[in-house]
Amino acid sequence: MKPQLDLIRRTVLALFLREMKTRFGKYRLGYLWCLLEPLAHISILLLLFGYIMHRSIPSIPFPLFLLCGVLPFLMFNQIVSRSLNALDANQGLLSYRPVQAIDLILARTLLEGVIGTAVFLLLLLCLALAGQNIALDQLPALCGYWLLLLLFSFSLGLLFMLLGHAYPESEKLIPLLIKPLYFLSGVMFPLALVPAPYQAYLLWNPLAHALELIRHALVTSYPADHVHGSYLLLWTLGLLFFSLLFYKGRANALRRS
Repeated sequence: MKPQLDLIRRTVLALFLREMKTRFGKYRLGYLWCLLEPLAHISILLLLFGYIMHRSIPSIPFPLFLLCGVLPFLMFNQIVSRSLNALDANQGLLSYRPVQAIDLILARTLLEGVIGTAVFLLLLLCLALAGQNIALDQLPALCGYWLLLLLFSFSLGLLFMLLGHAYPESEKLIPLLIKPLYFLSGVMFPLALVPAPYQAYLLWNPLAHALELIRHALVTSYPADHVHGSYLLLWTLGLLFFSLLFYKGRANALRRS
């Protein structure tokens, strides 16, 4: 068992290093894009909605509110969207016996998780130095919600990879389904401001629970009565179980391809 785990670890690490070089090696600014992309995203939203939203959500500074929405969503989006073509982009590697299809998603999730976490902590530190009041007394809860979001993204990415392999047409359809999540997950607005009849529909989305819980973990005065960690946990475990079951069922087809 131990040699097998060691082989998986070394395989995923090698794929992680390859993904890191492929992702940023072609850009002149290299790894600086990790910081520039979310920073530009947050800056534009601050310019467009800063004054209005600052008055609408006094319980949390709007820059911190955006940081806790944009960064986790970008991390989620990168994992699931880049999973669709993971098999096509790495067909040559799958000819090597140690490399399994699930290793590709593990490596991509690990890369995006490391990047997302590092950038989130760096921008969080910048906000703290700028005078924003950030509570760290719920740090274990924050780490738990962040890891649940990563596991949820991995599970959905694995499912999308398998769907893309089984049904090539889904590679056109799935990105169209992901894009509305940006507006349905509370990235730019708090769900507490949404009228109750419509809020109930948005709360079917587990991603919305993850973003709201991350905000509440950093600012305890931020309202979070409408979201539940147990709902996010059940969705994550259920999706992980279904994805692994689907992966096992597609194992022979993946080997033949």
